[in-house]
Amino acid sequence: MGDVERYIGVAERRARLALRHRLAGPARAAGPEEVAASLVALHGTDPATVYLAVGARLADPVNTVPETSRALYEDRTLVRMHGMRHTVFVFPTELTAVVHASTGITVAARERAALIKHMASAGAPDAVWLKEVEDSALAALARRGQATATELAEDEPRLRERFVYAAGKDYEGVHTVSTRLLKVLGVEGKVVRGRPLGSWTSSQFRWAVAPAHPELDPAQAQASLLGRWLAACGPATEADLKWWTGWRVTEVRRALSAIGARPVSLDEGVGHVVSGDVDPVAEPAEPWAALLPALDPTAMGWQQRDWYLAPEMRPALFDRSGNVGPTVWWNGRVVGGWAQRPDGEIVWRILDREGVGREAEAAIAAEAERLRGWVGTTRVTPRFRTPVEKELGA
Repeated sequence: MGDVERYIGVAERRARLALRHRLAGPARAAGPEEVAASLVALHGTDPATVYLAVGARLADPVNTVPETSRALYEDRTLVRMHGMRHTVFVFPTELTAVVHASTGITVAARERAALIKHMASAGAPDAVWLKEVEDSALAALARRGQATATELAEDEPRLRERFVYAAGKDYEGVHTVSTRLLKVLGVEGKVVRGRPLGSWTSSQFRWAVAPAHPELDPAQAQASLLGRWLAACGPATEADLKWWTGWRVTEVRRALSAIGARPVSLDEGVGHVVSGDVDPVAEPAEPWAALLPALDPTAMGWQQRDWYLAPEMRPALFDRSGNVGPTVWWNGRVVGGWAQRPDGEIVWRILDREGVGREAEAAIAAEAERLRGWVGTTRVTPRFRTPVEKELGA
């Protein structure tokens, strides 16, 4: 990839983040599809994160809920599916094949083998039986359009079969075939999450047959996915890329070479940008503030985060598993956290006062009002609670 081309400092990295992640005022998006395309992937483990991440980036967030639901469940321009690091994300639908080939195939083979092994050790039916149940369940799902696991079991009663997992171990449990099989089918790209049973904050989903997609070459798919992400989040180090994708370092390096990525100098060492993205990027014309949700793709986007999040704030803003809670941003860096109280009020706290004066506080307060304006009376509690969020939301 040649010699390092130039140094990209913290100020420019924050400027790139502001513009490419649709956070600075003039860069805000018109709709959820535009947000998802700009970020490549929205964390979907916590259902509310998708809507809150979209709303924070829309020029007019008043219709965040109906427009995001339209994209997910009516037009199907966005799809919720397993992706990198065996995590559920929301992707633009055109990336379905790329995500499946680049990250899903390897994980899927491992998940299916584990299911068959666990069933065999429990004396449950074999792989042939499982394939019959799978084919029957997929046919039933195609007929219904969308269905819960319980509804599918009405059409295919064998989905209710139970087996004991890890008998005699501390983590012994009883699994139903439907729970494990639908998870495997999701990783394999055969089914995706459908419309939730409750509101937009509900974590109980129906299932739907995955959109049809071609089978791509895994190496080419990895190059395509990494190129999309690096265009949105570059510069990034190999460590960032390996963490975000969940790939082996050899796969990351192969993909970097395939897209002709350019090396640049960062405070952390050598970083990478896509070809043609070496030129300086100017800061936004106006200062900006943002309230981003737990697991937001910007806050979770890089493994090495010191350039936008001071290390001393991490214990307050992350849970013990490394999941970020709701964050307050000012001009490209995290300065605090926020929460929603039971009466719906959005409250926030500044943890890093450097450069945060009256202008910043006024802008943050305006963002809090903007957020409450479209969330309304809906109560949003992050799936992964963090110290500041729990304290503020009490």
